[in-house]
Amino acid sequence: MPVPLLDLTRQYEPLREEFRQAIDRVCESQRFILGTEVEIFEREAAQALGVEHAVGVTSGTDALLEALMALGVGAGDEVVMPTFTFFATAGVVARLGARPVFVDIDPIDYCMDPKQLAERIGARTRAVIPVHLFGQAADMDAIMEAAGEVPVVEDCAQAWGADCGGRPVGSIGVMGAFSFFPSKNLGCFGDGGLITTADEDLDGSLRELRVHGQSGPYEHPAVGGNFRLDALQAAVLRVKLPHVKSWINDRRANADHYRRLFGHADLEGAVQLPKALPGRGHTFNQYVVRAARRDELREFLLERSIGAAVYYPLPLHLQSCFADLGHSEGDFPVAEQASREVLALPVFPELDASEQEEVVAAIVEFFAG
Repeated sequence: MPVPLLDLTRQYEPLREEFRQAIDRVCESQRFILGTEVEIFEREAAQALGVEHAVGVTSGTDALLEALMALGVGAGDEVVMPTFTFFATAGVVARLGARPVFVDIDPIDYCMDPKQLAERIGARTRAVIPVHLFGQAADMDAIMEAAGEVPVVEDCAQAWGADCGGRPVGSIGVMGAFSFFPSKNLGCFGDGGLITTADEDLDGSLRELRVHGQSGPYEHPAVGGNFRLDALQAAVLRVKLPHVKSWINDRRANADHYRRLFGHADLEGAVQLPKALPGRGHTFNQYVVRAARRDELREFLLERSIGAAVYYPLPLHLQSCFADLGHSEGDFPVAEQASREVLALPVFPELDASEQEEVVAAIVEFFAG
């Protein structure tokens, strides 16, 4: 039985008419850039996340970029982040002329190791970016303590709906950056993003920066960018937003079912399951196991039309574009080992039990062969 890694058509079909009505509403208004749809979505998103301010932007990447711009990050500055994450976390730092400073990850939650963070903060550190990876919140209490007075920008791209000790991600640091890429727990029909903050001055700066730094008609006290969220995407997100909690609960239920299925399988430690740590609100944007012979296993699953993906096969410190930072293999061993072992399995909300059984049966077959 084929099992897709993600099937967005199953989410779309029950909401088809709502989506079309929302899109028609925008088309009839002929207001496609910012406007009422974006304003309403920002208010609804802020309420859902428990934050004071939410600013819709073009993508999760631009959310990070603009957040750092609002902090004045530039040439000569340093920004500390985990080496095991999506490229954008470091890419936006380099684009501003600043230097990414990498730290290793915790082997259990795959997030930034707070102990190493404290060691990497220096006189030039302008910001810290913890990443809530795969849907589980990083250890924000320890990270905030280690960061001290340095502003913390949370990379929440994969973690809408997660929390740390009851506090929603995106509400703990000075800003949070979210992605609405279609595969996310809350995804739109293309690219979209959001920046959250409790700081009224930052909120004002973000709203100016997303329209080229404009404070009034053709008045530009700062150089910003074109970071405006489209009204069509905001309308789509407004349809999806009321369903996100239910979808996250379905992901958690699927994760529990995997745990039961793997518990009955005789794999002799060949597969290590993800752990939903207490008080860390795992939302399972990805269900990532660690597996012996990972690459062979992935090919075996793909040959049987079972979706599986590697996030991420190469830590950032080993990317060729960052060679000038002087890192080499062995500098961040926990991340390097994870990059050789992690494998994401299907976990999307509409996945049914028989499909999960097919996934686990194929993995058992691989290790028995």
